[in-house]
Amino acid sequence: MKVNIFFLTVCAMILAACNSDKSTRSFITGTYVSQSEGEYSIASDTLVIEASESNNYIIHRKTGFKRITEGKPGKLEYETEEWNALYDEGTKSLTETKKGKVITFYPEANKLLVGKREYRKLGIK
Repeated sequence: MKVNIFFLTVCAMILAACNSDKSTRSFITGTYVSQSEGEYSIASDTLVIEASESNNYIIHRKTGFKRITEGKPGKLEYETEEWNALYDEGTKSLTETKKGKVITFYPEANKLLVGKREYRKLGIK
């Protein structure tokens, strides 16, 4: 009897881990936004994450910002980047391949973190 309960518990844990990974994987692709304001700039950041092949993802980063000079925001400037990232099934995160940025997903909170910077996912109700 104890062996059966142990076996059922282990099976439930494995099933929960598999479902958690599927939930994270299905959450990854999409558009995420972040806004920040500091003493020297105001910025809006957008990440568009696309699945590539296997555990590879492409991330398009688009940033719009205004530099603050003498307390006044300047003209709007733009930057774009393209990142390649690998999905780690163990940590359920992406690691950007060039600079090693870790992208952690929180599907239940509708957000991701790149380091300490928080982005929220668009299109989720």
